[in-house]
Amino acid sequence: MKRLHVHVGVDDLTRSIGFYSTLFGAGPTVTKDDYAKWMLDDPRVNFAISSGNAHKGVEHLGIQVESADELQEVYGRLKAADRPVVEEGATTCCYAKSEKSWIADPQGIVWEAFFTNGEATVYGDNPELSALSANSAEATCCAPAMAPKVTCCG
Repeated sequence: MKRLHVHVGVDDLTRSIGFYSTLFGAGPTVTKDDYAKWMLDDPRVNFAISSGNAHKGVEHLGIQVESADELQEVYGRLKAADRPVVEEGATTCCYAKSEKSWIADPQGIVWEAFFTNGEATVYGDNPELSALSANSAEATCCAPAMAPKVTCCG
């Protein structure tokens, strides 16, 4: 079963944990010095916040799957969407080990599709990705830093 993923950059992690814990009626399932995550079943969402990023607000959206087969199904949909796909593969991000790919919708909203297959003791690395969206956050794990969108006169 798939789960919606939302990642939000925040200024004050402690204050935001308090707010979202009240909003969701539950505390985070993962808490680090710079990161917190709620794995909620109602609504079925992986909601994460982090404070170490320059970008504030929604950084990216995603679809989290529970098996390698589901991931291949979603990867097929990404490829069928007729947009550039960045296949990151195995990575460490947000204190987790995952397999993932990235795409941006026609408005430039960045989406990730991923399968988490383990925990990690570090936040993770920033993937080197080609340009998908001018809307993406700069130099952050999980919200890939991408080259600016190139436009030309006409």
